Amino acid sequence: MKRLALPVCLATLVLASTPALAQVDAYAGHPQTPQAIPAVVDQAWPGVVRLEVDATDLNRRIYQVRETIPVEGAGPLTLFFPEWLPGEHGPTGPITQLGGLIFTANGQRVEWVRDTLNPFAFHIEVPAGATEVVATFQHLSPTTQSQGRVTMTAEMLNVQWEKMLLYPAGRFHRNITAQATLTLPDGWKFGTALETGTTDGAVTTFKPVPLDVLVDSPLFAGEHFRQIDLDPGGRSPVRLNLVADAEENLAATDEQITILRNLVQQADRLHGARHYDHYDFLVAITDRLGGIGLEHHRSSENSVDPGFFTDWESRLGDRDLLPHEYDHSWDGKYRRPMGQMVPNYNTPMQDSLLWVYEGQNQFWGKVLAARSGLHSREQALDALALDAATYDNTVGREWRAMQDTTNDPIIQQRRPIGWRAWQRSEDYYVEGQLIWLDADTLIRERTNGRKSLDDFARAFYGMNDGAFDENPYTFDDVVAALNGVVEYDWATFLRTRLDGHGPGAPLDGLERGGYRLVYTDTPSDYQKTLYAEYHRNDFTYSLGFQTSATNQIGGVMWNGLAFQQGLASGMQIIAINGEEASASRLADAVTAAKGTDRKIELIVKDGTHFRTVTFDYHDGLKYPHLERIEGTPDRLGDLFTPRRR
Repeated sequence: MKRLALPVCLATLVLASTPALAQVDAYAGHPQTPQAIPAVVDQAWPGVVRLEVDATDLNRRIYQVRETIPVEGAGPLTLFFPEWLPGEHGPTGPITQLGGLIFTANGQRVEWVRDTLNPFAFHIEVPAGATEVVATFQHLSPTTQSQGRVTMTAEMLNVQWEKMLLYPAGRFHRNITAQATLTLPDGWKFGTALETGTTDGAVTTFKPVPLDVLVDSPLFAGEHFRQIDLDPGGRSPVRLNLVADAEENLAATDEQITILRNLVQQADRLHGARHYDHYDFLVAITDRLGGIGLEHHRSSENSVDPGFFTDWESRLGDRDLLPHEYDHSWDGKYRRPMGQMVPNYNTPMQDSLLWVYEGQNQFWGKVLAARSGLHSREQALDALALDAATYDNTVGREWRAMQDTTNDPIIQQRRPIGWRAWQRSEDYYVEGQLIWLDADTLIRERTNGRKSLDDFARAFYGMNDGAFDENPYTFDDVVAALNGVVEYDWATFLRTRLDGHGPGAPLDGLERGGYRLVYTDTPSDYQKTLYAEYHRNDFTYSLGFQTSATNQIGGVMWNGLAFQQGLASGMQIIAINGEEASASRLADAVTAAKGTDRKIELIVKDGTHFRTVTFDYHDGLKYPHLERIEGTPDRLGDLFTPRRR
């Protein structure tokens, strides 16, 4: 992917009207003209980059950073702030959170100049005789969610090294050796995949590692901390590192710990190999630290509800997070799409295979949640019904193929959108899950149940037991691995589903799995619990929208009944049939109108305007379920059954 130096329209205007202007003119009169950014070469950077982070300023949420960078000699040096972040699949590096940057060398200040075409690059001139450059700056954690993801609170913090470092341009990240030192508040404990070198009170220095390993090894720390062994006596340590807003939230029961140990066991039985020497789940039990679910090779960052353990039965929303991120150690980190194999964090990534990286991982995350006991079999089926219904009603596929949504991390960067079903957003996750379900049941059907996608997982991700280095793949590699399980025209199978326009989602896997998608007037127990947790009320498949606890409209279906009445997300329902609005009153009104000629009248507030909207709808409430097809093999039931070996 090559960047244009200027937007086309601006470049045309500049060349047409002022041909004398060139890049260097932007620095006319500046004491230092920036040098070109050096090309990346595969050779070691001298010495060890030392990164010292002081994370004790809890009140102001400020990380103080001192970084010492060895240099090759006097002359121009370009340093990058990471832009393209692994696991985020896009140019999301929060450079606005970098403040107070000052360079020194030989005890004297060295001025820097930002590159105007690549604002993540900083140019300096290393003075004669200098062997290292020192950078001091702050990483400014957001103090409110409106500024970005909060990474520091009074009780815990999340150190993500890539957001608080600069590194030399012109080298592969694996060619740069880095060593981190962290100062924490007194008494705090931490979890990380990094190995400790030395400890001096609240100051910990970690062992030197390649820069890509440092960036791939974040840290959670907190006042309230608990570490649990998830693989006692196992071949390599697997640890659950918990931080919480309050001590009581750490109270995982023996039964819950057993379920999480089952997760480790079921992942082993699925893949048949490990690609780590130790693994650390980093879990923040919080509603204060910013939410996260981010994969790494030997760890993962996870944020769950404060009641994850203590209110277990009513907290379902985070149940498949840990299996999803854990499975990424195999799918996404060890096996990685070729387009994600970039030399450093300022080289654009290509996301075209995210339907494997994330889509198949979404599939295995749900499967491992069921096989481990995080979800019951019935909950797994109910969750699948919700996913199938959502994507079967994603009308945006009429104009936009699912393959194109792999570009969304670059295009949208997870900013809010108004018309989810029409615009589409990263559908490679869940629609990808449905495609892989289709593949799994097809393999089962063609082999009379002797093989399944488990065989693909073992062959594709379980190779080279104990190997850590990334093993990239292409589309053709995926097709070849599927053909290694069962011969079929897998290239056409995949491309038809990736590039097609429907109608509807790829749901063949449901019926081949022994179930069909149906709608009834009662939500499943799973949906009731999940939507109560999210304070969400679902009228999607009747009136065409959802509501919040305050009766605010959201999730309006494109061209559904609400859409046709001119409703949009953000409006608020004030009254229903002349009475004060509530979710239960709206449900009662829809039910009362079923099979009659009664109309449903809403008073809706749109900013400062009020208007009355009338629905002539008589089909009652509708909620998605999976209905068993009698006389067919229960392939979905087998899919969600724990493996015994």
